[in-house]
Amino acid sequence: MTDRFARRSHHDVREKRALIGLSLVPGVGTGKVRQLIARLGSARKVLEASKEDLARVPGIGPQTAAAIATCDAGAAVDEQIHRAVRTGSTMVTCEDPRFPYLLREIYDPPAFLWIQGQVQASEKSTPSLSIVGTRRPTEYGKRIAREFARELAATGFTIVSGLAYGIDACAHQGALDAGGRTIAVLGSGLDRIYPAQHAHLARDILERGAMVSEFSMGAKPEAGNFPRRNRIISGLSLGTLIVEAFDEGGALITARLALEQNREVFSVPGPVTSAASAGPNRLIQNGYAKLVQDVDDILEELDVDLPLNDGTNTAFDPAPLTLEEEALCRAMDTEARHIDRICLESGLDPSTALAHLLNLEFKGMVRQLAGMQFFLSRPIQRRPG
Repeated sequence: MTDRFARRSHHDVREKRALIGLSLVPGVGTGKVRQLIARLGSARKVLEASKEDLARVPGIGPQTAAAIATCDAGAAVDEQIHRAVRTGSTMVTCEDPRFPYLLREIYDPPAFLWIQGQVQASEKSTPSLSIVGTRRPTEYGKRIAREFARELAATGFTIVSGLAYGIDACAHQGALDAGGRTIAVLGSGLDRIYPAQHAHLARDILERGAMVSEFSMGAKPEAGNFPRRNRIISGLSLGTLIVEAFDEGGALITARLALEQNREVFSVPGPVTSAASAGPNRLIQNGYAKLVQDVDDILEELDVDLPLNDGTNTAFDPAPLTLEEEALCRAMDTEARHIDRICLESGLDPSTALAHLLNLEFKGMVRQLAGMQFFLSRPIQRRPG
């Protein structure tokens, strides 16, 4: 049994490393990653494939095939893992049962997410609603976004938004004001908070929710990232509420994506003289969004059973540990210990211990310091019996 767990753990680590490496190849986005894995079976097999085999995959041209075939991203993958460990981020693949269920249902889910904080996989325990809008809201828009977020969070909804200026920040803050949960979806790496002025808001969000991103650690907040980010905002949620948006803005992209994902779209109407209300007013006029005047309009449409928010926080539930991982965790503490001491107390040789410690880093259970020092970052989930 020990050998079986060890083989599975080694396989998981190698596959995750391959998936990270594949995502770092220029020109290989989420869609191509899915196509390649669907054709060749796994990320490891993709990186081991010849240029000719890769070029036979629909949508993969000769240049991309050559880039994948010559990929040597070992050092870059190591850097991604170290950045993740330093920021307390966990990688969750689309096949992982911890991956958000609603997001897996969309037509183009990310191959994996970097997650920092607390996320529930099921929408049944904590249903989510997205609130988005312009970065240049009026005082009316700010007040409405905050009030809706606060009232929805108080009923048990998790509020999802994009950490941007304006409506996004008001939505996050409203959820926090109610002692509720909120998730920020970034258009950059989790170690690059954007905008930087929202670093304090990001810290508050992590106390009661999570930040997620499909972008590599260190990724800059480039303009092209945000439309991709928006499909995750809407994909995480049962519905999306547009508070204020100009005629052409990112919030309307999120509304369109929500409709394509067969999710509900709601709009708060605004004065016809206000350019900031032109977007939601138009959505209502064209029948793309339901006009909402209060939270009850949303609750009636979604018709979900909601446990009242009691101010408690449910921690991100890590995957069950293998026998070797349990032995390592028992040999560790929240204070750093050297690998030699950990091996002595766990009974594992250094090579085996390091392989399993890497997997524990992926699970967010262990962090590594310089000089081969490791420490527990959270309590372990022990096997029953």
